[in-house]
Amino acid sequence: MNESESVKLVKLIDTKISELKSVCEGIDEQIADRAPEGRWSPKQILSHLLGPEGKGMMATVTVFFDENMPRIDVEAANPFYTENRAKMTLKELMTEVELEYSRIAGFASALDPSHLSRKAHIPMMKDSAIGEYPTLGEWIEAIACGHIVFHIRHMNEIVQQIKQ
Repeated sequence: MNESESVKLVKLIDTKISELKSVCEGIDEQIADRAPEGRWSPKQILSHLLGPEGKGMMATVTVFFDENMPRIDVEAANPFYTENRAKMTLKELMTEVELEYSRIAGFASALDPSHLSRKAHIPMMKDSAIGEYPTLGEWIEAIACGHIVFHIRHMNEIVQQIKQ
């Protein structure tokens, strides 16, 4: 029996968050606030993965059900690094990231193929592999795989530059 798409998405999210957590475990608080010139700090990267404070990344998932073909305007270059988040430790931010993506995974686990095939208009994704009209399943996979993986690499690069 093949795994359902929703189960695959949950496993993907869990795997990528575990990988991110492993990367963060080796970063101390002195490094967590530092950033090479023109780059984000490790804490800013985690803040970005959380999405806008008060909304989070979950809002980009649930909006698929708010209306038919909703428009989602993603702010790719915004770290969403608020005063509140700046006061948090790296470990606290990582816990918040785990919780946010756990909510997304929990939501995804209850979706059936008709839910996962709902579409949204995400102009920023126009030139990406999923295009500007992704399905919910494609969007969740892009968040879990593409977005988190990109920022795992980003985090590793930043930490290496800071330690030099």
